[in-house]
Amino acid sequence: MERFIMEKLVEWKKSPYRKPLILKGVRQVGKTWILKEFGRRYYDHVAYFNFDENEEYKQFFETTKDVNRILQNLMLISQQTITPENTLIIFDEIQDCPKVINSMKYFYENAPSYHIACAGSLLGIALSKPSSFPVGQVHFLQIEPMTFSEFLLANGDTNLYTYIKSLETIEPIPDAFFNPLSEKLKMYFITGGMPESVKMWTEFHDVSAMQAVLTDILQAYERDFAKHPNINTYPKISLIWKSIPSQLARENKKFIYKVVKEGARAREYEDALQWLVDARLVHKIYCSTAPRLPIKAYDDLSAFKIYLSDLGLLRSLSQLSPRSFGEGNRLFTEFKGALSENFILQTLITQFEVTPRYWKQTNPPYEVDFLIQRENDLFPIEVKSNSNTTSKSLKKFKELYPNEMKLRIRFSLDNLKLDGDLLNIPLFLADQTDQLINLALKDKN
Repeated sequence: MERFIMEKLVEWKKSPYRKPLILKGVRQVGKTWILKEFGRRYYDHVAYFNFDENEEYKQFFETTKDVNRILQNLMLISQQTITPENTLIIFDEIQDCPKVINSMKYFYENAPSYHIACAGSLLGIALSKPSSFPVGQVHFLQIEPMTFSEFLLANGDTNLYTYIKSLETIEPIPDAFFNPLSEKLKMYFITGGMPESVKMWTEFHDVSAMQAVLTDILQAYERDFAKHPNINTYPKISLIWKSIPSQLARENKKFIYKVVKEGARAREYEDALQWLVDARLVHKIYCSTAPRLPIKAYDDLSAFKIYLSDLGLLRSLSQLSPRSFGEGNRLFTEFKGALSENFILQTLITQFEVTPRYWKQTNPPYEVDFLIQRENDLFPIEVKSNSNTTSKSLKKFKELYPNEMKLRIRFSLDNLKLDGDLLNIPLFLADQTDQLINLALKDKN
């Protein structure tokens, strides 16, 4: 499988300002695989240390802060080769090893020639704890589930990927590409972007095995909930997690605590929700009160939507059978188009540095699904999962904020088209959003 994060890892290796790397990502998203593959391709040696399988390794970091002594002990116990420059040192499953995390400060200061990459599940939880942490002395990368483009490459559809990457004008996609891309996207909605799930389909075309993989991942996540330090919070995390399909099935997808449990209040459940956010199992999208910069300054902290980290997991958690989606575009429209929205959010997060928001007006009711920041411009986005692409909310948004708008964006099943300041992007081109915005702005000017 080709993962686009490999390019960022190569940049990290070549950087003259290289710091120890911490790779974050949810369980089974491919952290260990990508680091080992990176080491295999670009280094003479890979020295791999797993602190879950070999807990005794932790002692080397507890007894000394001398990095040369730590490395010497690791080499002796594991019989692995470690040299500066030519070895990638991988510290895996470090989420429960605060001394290992803290040691990155000393590797950065005292042994900068060594190439060190760390990974672990629930690292977001570990790093959110108030402890001695090497601020400014490590480099972070986040690995997300596989994108649709990565899915195409894994499925052997290199011609389709090459085509969408080569788009240089805003014009309708020929049927010869439009139809197969639409069909491939339906399959991606079923598999999602978790690498093992994708593998079960692209290599073996085994739907049952793919479904079993997703079920296993969901069960592993639910076991992780018990790792919250407050045992009383565990059932609350589980209740929020299981309520997400119900939250997204509503016309108004604003997160409501009463959907979690009758009578539930924010102050009782907000810590549990924050645990899921810190673990990166869910994405929390705030409502923006106005499309102005800095976008964070206009967040309504009491209004937000919750999406899963992966739409394949959302489909599985919602118990939507993969065999029930052979009927036209039902896959895109199922439970109020929630899968389509989740898909679009996943792609936006990989392309834009600032987390998207959404915009809403109550009386009369209008809602723009997402608001993205691209450099110093904000763009409203609406997601349409069927052939009805009337964008009343985008029209209202333009009326209210005419000076803040360079372009309105709509994702739908329709073809690629620029109509004045309204850019319609087919769902299967979501990975090219940044590129298409750039082309549309040039056409407008």
